[in-house]
Formats: sequence, structure tokens, C-alpha cells
Amino acid sequence: MKTLRYTLSFATPAFMGNAEQNAQWRTPPIKALLRQWWRVAYAADKNFAVRVDEMRQEEGLLFGMASEGDSQKSQIRIRLDRWDEGKLKKSDWPRDIGTPHPEVKNKSGQVVSVGSALYLGYGPLEFSNGTSLKKSAAIQAGESATLSIAVPNPHAPLIEHALWLINQYGTLGGRSRNGWGSFALLPLPQAGEGWGEGALPARPWRDCLQLDWPHAIGRDVKGPLIWQTAPYDDWKALMKTLAEVKIGLRTQFGFKTGKNAHAPESRHWLSYPVTNHSVSTWGNNARLPNTLRFKIRPTPDGKLVGLIFHVPHLPPAAFRPDQPAIERVWTQVYAFLDAPKQALTRILE
Repeated sequence: MKTLRYTLSFATPAFMGNAEQNAQWRTPPIKALLRQWWRVAYAADKNFAVRVDEMRQEEGLLFGMASEGDSQKSQIRIRLDRWDEGKLKKSDWPRDIGTPHPEVKNKSGQVVSVGSALYLGYGPLEFSNGTSLKKSAAIQAGESATLSIAVPNPHAPLIEHALWLINQYGTLGGRSRNGWGSFALLPLPQAGEGWGEGALPARPWRDCLQLDWPHAIGRDVKGPLIWQTAPYDDWKALMKTLAEVKIGLRTQFGFKTGKNAHAPESRHWLSYPVTNHSVSTWGNNARLPNTLRFKIRPTPDGKLVGLIFHVPHLPPAAFRPDQPAIERVWTQVYAFLDAPKQALTRILE
């Protein structure tokens, strides 16, 4: 077994709940995140020519599986040096910063602002005389713990690549695709061990639509589909910028229909459900997560930058995906993010 040790430090609050839905340091979400990015590392190692049945078999043998008549104990061991609740209490949630939302208007028809944190964190966050935590605690930005991972030696290279990807793009907990639960991994001194880096798993984004699961970061003729904000002094102001970006890229797709539309419109292909704009053939219980993700990273000089990156893949077959329509939507999103007005920079990693 090879043991890897890191300091895991949060850059934004994390909604990583226990059975009572109160934030707590726990290993299961970390293992689930490692498993997700292991699939990306695995796909890249196979040059994206993946046989899903073989991948699932290898994944089950490594991470553990339980099925009728068959079970496999995980070969990976994960430990944290703390299991206490998060330090950010409900009463201490900071005052939210408002940002205008063109689809939210008062009785006079004037556009009003919504809370940036609430917009990106609705669910763990709620509105009650202002934005507040729904439960009693969150893990506070700046909190850290020591993470130890033991893995069989033959699997170490792929796990280390996955950990490098997690450091670059991984987030933990509720609403983590919106940047909550962003963290950094800092390798601790180990006898003769270094940081397990690997090549960026980038693939032409239209080719990514050949598969219906997240397996690569897309790229186009300009490079990887990764955009970075300017540096900020704190996460609150940065989350406001990310909220503005997300509101803008969503509301550029106007709706022509309301509830129970006969066919999906462009905005439905970004994510589903959409309040007051359901699709009759999809129903109210279908879930299509946004494949555009946010991450906040610390900089060497103590500031924070926001990362926006795309992990494109085809929606599940139940959505009857219209690939030409999906390609038109994402082409428009990329143009929006590249526009000078957004003040974002493409980065090559």
C-alpha cells in the first residue's frame, strides 16, 4: 500500500452534511469525489476509448461494490484527522451581496437584485429576513484538516492523477458545482514522494458528446474550455461575480413557453428542472445537472480566483437528447464567456 497525505483547506464554505444535515468533516463525500475523478483519469489513460463495463468492474474492485450475490470491499482507505462539525454557525452567515436578475421584478416591473450566495446556494441556503443557512452549521472558509489516503501500489499512479485533478477542479458538498466547497490539497512531506500530476484530460467538446457521463474537460479551437476571473480578496465578492456570470449565461436564452412545454427549449439543455418552465415529456422529477462547473482557487499571494470549466457529455437517453440543439446552446455559452464584457481569461493549465 502507498500512503498519501495532504492538507485539505477550504476556500469557500462547504455544505457537507451528516445524517442531521449539519455540516461535518466526513470521508464519504471525499471518497465519492475521488471516485468521480478517477473515472476521468481512467478515461484519459485509455485515450477516451472506454468500455464502460470494464471500467465499472475495475472501479468496483478498487473502490468497493455491493450487488446481489456479489460484493467487494474497498481497497482504498481514507482518513481525516478531525470529524467535528463546521465552525460557521447559522447565526454567523455573512450578509449577502445582491446582484440584479433580469427575470426577477417587483410589482412595478422593475428589475430587482437577488442574493448572490442565495442564488448559487439555494437549498443549503434559504431566505429568512436575508440569506441564512437552512441548518445549524457549515464548514467555514479557511478550515483545514489532514487527509490520508492508502491505495494499493499498482493503482497509485491513476489515483494520484485523480487527486491532482481534484485539487485543480474538485469541490465538495451541496451546490458544489456552483463553487461552494472549493478546496485545495497541499501534499505533506512524505519519504521520496511527490505530487502525482498528469496531463489535462482535454478532448474536443463535440467528441465528448459521444458519451453520456463526465469523462473529460472539453476544448475547442481556442484551447481548453476553462475560464478564470480576476483575483479577489475574499470569497463573498468572488461569488457575486460567479452569480452574475451564471445569471447572464442562463438568461440569454429566453423562454417562449411556460409550464408543461411540448418540447425542450434551448435553456432546458443547460440544466433541468427550471422554475415555472417544465417540459411535459420530462416531467417534474427529471434531473439534468449543469455540466458547466465553478471552482474557487487560492493564489500564491493569498487572493482567490474563480474558475469556470466545462465537462461536456450527452444527457441521458431518457431526455431524448437533440445533439444539434445541444451543440448550438453550448456554442452560444462559450461565446458569452469569451466576450470581453465578462472580463474572463482563457487559461491553458
